[in-house]
Amino acid sequence: MHRQRFFTLSASCPDRVGIVAKVSGFIAEHKGWILETSLHAEPPQDGEGVGRYFMRIEIKADSLPFHLAEFRERFRPLAEELEMDWKITDSAVKKRVVVLVSKQEHCLYDLLARWQSKELDIEIACVISNHDTFRGFVEWHGIPFHHVPVSADNKASAYAEVQRIFEEVRGDTMVLARYMQILSPALCAAYPGRIINIHHSFLPSFVGAKPYHQAWAKGVKLIGATCHYVTADLDQGPIIEQDVIRIDHSDAVEDMVRYGKDIEKTVLARGLRYHLEDRVLVHGNKTIVFR
Repeated sequence: MHRQRFFTLSASCPDRVGIVAKVSGFIAEHKGWILETSLHAEPPQDGEGVGRYFMRIEIKADSLPFHLAEFRERFRPLAEELEMDWKITDSAVKKRVVVLVSKQEHCLYDLLARWQSKELDIEIACVISNHDTFRGFVEWHGIPFHHVPVSADNKASAYAEVQRIFEEVRGDTMVLARYMQILSPALCAAYPGRIINIHHSFLPSFVGAKPYHQAWAKGVKLIGATCHYVTADLDQGPIIEQDVIRIDHSDAVEDMVRYGKDIEKTVLARGLRYHLEDRVLVHGNKTIVFR
């Protein structure tokens, strides 16, 4: 991927003739230099008269005679004409990520390693946990750590505190890095398409707790991991990324857990990257991922 500063326009709208011509024409009219374009048309779903069109366009930032605020103002009439859901972001502005974790360390360690090496060029605003286990490790990296205990008696207040912290640190994305609690419906509803989870199975198989035990009991030959957006329905949100590894009859549950940790780390990192680079567009309970 190129390293120069660019703006990313991501959008979807009802399908029709001339969408690409109108959008690219608007960019060309203002001397915009298109660096990368991804396009996809989805057929109509049940009850829809037309399908939906999806696009992601990277524009060289210094080719435009104005910045994002003016781009948004000038582009708005065309977006309204096309009935478009859209946003435009600046590659120079780092996304602020808040990580939630419980007692499993592998995904947290992996994300911090990728952040420290700048493989993930983000700001980790803070880490929130329902246990105090990783405070020293996180603070050693210079990242604020918040211990928010969660019990059957305090879930509403605990998740209100999580939301307060997320707003206070101006978080863009919340990442559940093996956070072993079910978020409240209110918290899920507050940030649609902004909360990402890593589930340790190849969804929709083995939803909920102990998926490796479930997989072992079923005698499956493949296990996997799924990165998905969080909704109020447990492990049912739109899927961003998945991967699998082959196993056989000789593998115990402990072996599957060990194999799975490697998949979970890579799937979460890939899914998070796609999201942060505005490569994921949600369509109902599905996603369009421009990799």
